[in-house]
Amino acid sequence: MKEAGAAIVLTLFALGPGCEEDRAPEGTAGAAPAAEDSSTGFPRKEMRKLTPEEERVIVHKGTERPFTGEHTGNHAAGLYTCKRCATPLYRSGDKFDSECGWPSFDDEIPGAVKRAPDADGRRTEILCAQCGGHLGHVFAGEGFTPKDVRHCVNSISLDFAPQENVGRAIFASGCFWGTEYWLRRAAGVLTTTCGYTGGDREAPTYQEVCSGATGHAEAVEVLYDTRATDFRALCRLFFETHDPSQVDRQGPDVGEQYRSEIFVLDEEQRGIAEELAAALRAKGVRVATRITPAATFWPAEGYHQDYYEKKGATPYCHFWRKKF
Repeated sequence: MKEAGAAIVLTLFALGPGCEEDRAPEGTAGAAPAAEDSSTGFPRKEMRKLTPEEERVIVHKGTERPFTGEHTGNHAAGLYTCKRCATPLYRSGDKFDSECGWPSFDDEIPGAVKRAPDADGRRTEILCAQCGGHLGHVFAGEGFTPKDVRHCVNSISLDFAPQENVGRAIFASGCFWGTEYWLRRAAGVLTTTCGYTGGDREAPTYQEVCSGATGHAEAVEVLYDTRATDFRALCRLFFETHDPSQVDRQGPDVGEQYRSEIFVLDEEQRGIAEELAAALRAKGVRVATRITPAATFWPAEGYHQDYYEKKGATPYCHFWRKKF
């Protein structure tokens, strides 16, 4: 596994036993806020309204003219996301120049791109796995790179988040399935990764962390577009989706690995976290959340990633409640 230290590392894997899944009863605080409910301050991600030309390509599976797209010659570091739903699809490190007239990639972010037989009966179409938007086609055996795969993508199907506009945050609030469930729905969030941090063993496994012998917390690494959100907004959501007064547990999940903790990357993040914790204490909340310097973040096993999304369920130990 790759270490995710100060540098931005994008790891999307694909989990098993841990928290039981359940659904919050309708009408309770656990119900997800509606997209238009501005009282949350965290509107859920919505489909972007497309221009007629974008709709022609993304919805009706058209093709833009070669050598006309804004991303074809882009060599900057960053993330390529779906134009319609903002889901991260490709990393800049997997982009190469095939001189075909459209952006080319020899790999996708795991689970982000879906393949389907094209209507022409010959090619393989690629689509955003999240919203089904048409991206282009994938080809193999051309020999452009050692991976021998070329994702030929319509530039108009993509947005680009430059690396300098990608922020990073790490939160622990009990079972990481529930923590991730809420953070990945926040506007401006690019990726979330469940993992382990704050302990003293390298590359721990889920079983080792659950034993309580490693000192790690189940945590979630968030990469976000700083043009669309900020650390304060995410930190507020962190506090509003769990009980920060509980020590070494969250609901029925008991153990040091389920502690409430913010792993700060710099003094600015520390100041914001301490300010929000103080605001809650002023309201009578006995905040037990630790605020500590970020350590190595170890991505968890693939089956832990996007757990509730895959199950079509909602967490039973993480609910949203307005606190600020």
